[in-house]
Amino acid sequence: MATRKTDDPKDTEPSVEDLAKQIETLRGDVEKLVETLGELGKAQGAEFADDLRARTEEIRRKSAARAAEAEARLSELSEEAALLARDRPAAAMGLAAGIGFLLGLMLTRR
Repeated sequence: MATRKTDDPKDTEPSVEDLAKQIETLRGDVEKLVETLGELGKAQGAEFADDLRARTEEIRRKSAARAAEAEARLSELSEEAALLARDRPAAAMGLAAGIGFLLGLMLTRR
């Protein structure tokens, strides 16, 4: 509480000047608090952005690895299908006709 300093110890009435000084001190403290909170928010935002970039890069790296694996497997299957068609043309034609028939049935039952 703001008090006026006088020679009499019992005289403790608040003065406008004391209140003004306390308000000015409080205003300065609030400004420092707002500044500190702003810096904290920026720091946390930067940390979050860095974490997000790291996770994105990890996902991108894993996706590229999986795509390479899928491409290699597709290439292997394509080679196997070509060998099967060359070695057993009748079996390959029968298999292709069977798959076509099943796909046709599944697509018409929508």
